[in-house]
Amino acid sequence: MYYIGIDLGTSSVKLLLMEESGKISNIVSREYPLYFPHPGWSEQNPEDWFAQSMEGMKELTAGIDRTQVAGISFGGQMHGLVTLDENDQVIRPAILWNDGRSGEETEYLNTVIGKDVLSQYTANIAFAGFTAPKILWMKKNEPEKFEKVKKIMLPKDYLAYRLSGAFCTDVSDASGMLLLDVKNRCWSEKMLAVCGITAEQLPKVYESWEVVGTLKPEVAQELGFSQEVKVIAGAGDNAAAAVGTGTVGDGQCNISLGTSGTIFISSKNFGVDENNALHSFCHADGSYHLMGCMLSAASCNKWWAEEILGTKDFGKEQADITKLGENNVFFLPYLMGERSPHNNPDARGVFFGMSMDTTRADMTQAVLEGVAFALRDSLEVARSLGIKIERTKICGGGAKSPLWKKIIANVMNLKVDVLENEEGPSMGGAMLAAVGCGAYPDVETIGKKLAKVVDTVEPDTELVAKYEEKYQKFRTLYPAMKPLF
Repeated sequence: MYYIGIDLGTSSVKLLLMEESGKISNIVSREYPLYFPHPGWSEQNPEDWFAQSMEGMKELTAGIDRTQVAGISFGGQMHGLVTLDENDQVIRPAILWNDGRSGEETEYLNTVIGKDVLSQYTANIAFAGFTAPKILWMKKNEPEKFEKVKKIMLPKDYLAYRLSGAFCTDVSDASGMLLLDVKNRCWSEKMLAVCGITAEQLPKVYESWEVVGTLKPEVAQELGFSQEVKVIAGAGDNAAAAVGTGTVGDGQCNISLGTSGTIFISSKNFGVDENNALHSFCHADGSYHLMGCMLSAASCNKWWAEEILGTKDFGKEQADITKLGENNVFFLPYLMGERSPHNNPDARGVFFGMSMDTTRADMTQAVLEGVAFALRDSLEVARSLGIKIERTKICGGGAKSPLWKKIIANVMNLKVDVLENEEGPSMGGAMLAAVGCGAYPDVETIGKKLAKVVDTVEPDTELVAKYEEKYQKFRTLYPAMKPLF
């Protein structure tokens, strides 16, 4: 049997075909446009997601017996607002996770409703990227469109709806809407009242491995699949990536260096830090996780190389970087504002400490180190809760850089485990599909069985000491710059 994992990303959809043994048979990627209609806005057309996912699945399964496809599941970009009317038509383009328009609504939720109240209702406070502020923005700025809203869903859940007709979401993705009572894994009626929406407008909540339905006959026919193919709820991209990297069970850690950057710590127990600097979400394995999320990670390196240096040869740019822990140039990686732990949509990128002898390589190194330092900010919050982490998995495009992995290991003082494959959310989606179809008993079992560590980057005592000194200097820069943002 085959299982399909669909990673619905911000720039493209990545599809992965997995055999029951965990072997990856094929991977396909298809791009779609991203729209910026105003500064700070970020939107996509949900129809593009569906169209490219359908074409991608045809390409993905071109060489196999398609009747052997048993299940489809998802890892998807989180927090996006997708709205449908009574005829199931998309009302407006989806407002994405990295959209910053809802600053006023975020401020209202955090100050008027109050952070303590929000944390009590949802275990989290408001961030501009979350879904609830977007709903309030739409209600205020597009009242005629808001009146038409019959269904509110997240990006990957739109795919599930188009494929199966099931109006569904899962606990991990729903955790990032600021509408879910995370501890009890259900919608918060009080939070729905704050946003002026009803439970009927929201999907049914499932665990990530649960079956939500089967393919619609017309979809099955177009794909050449059986109508019995199960559609499984899936997870938010970070929880799906955690499944794909075996970050399941208690006290496991995963760092993702994608467009955004995350540090993800799985926990059997529900917990919240006192300042809500980290997100407290449900995990796809049935438990919980803490997550620090920075809005720009590998995208900082992409911006620096492509937009400023005018090159796509990332490896060549990193080849001249040899003196780790000795760079006097610092970079604040807040190109899209920042989420964890600062929660400041107005924060911006800053280079600091250049002199006449600063080189191109120093600047590139500062970008890589700045992302690592910013991720450590979130790790320090977890450590303040008494959570002891000694090692981490790593995934995402940035994880393909040996240099960046070495920097991460020494800045964090963690052993960094490198996996046989770093397919992240698409692999996690396929694994959730396999659990949903009964090929494995639970998420923890498949996560630990299929995520194979092939290398470990060990921290170097001398480098750790040098980076400790640099990190202490880095952490003074944001407070000093904050009044200027």
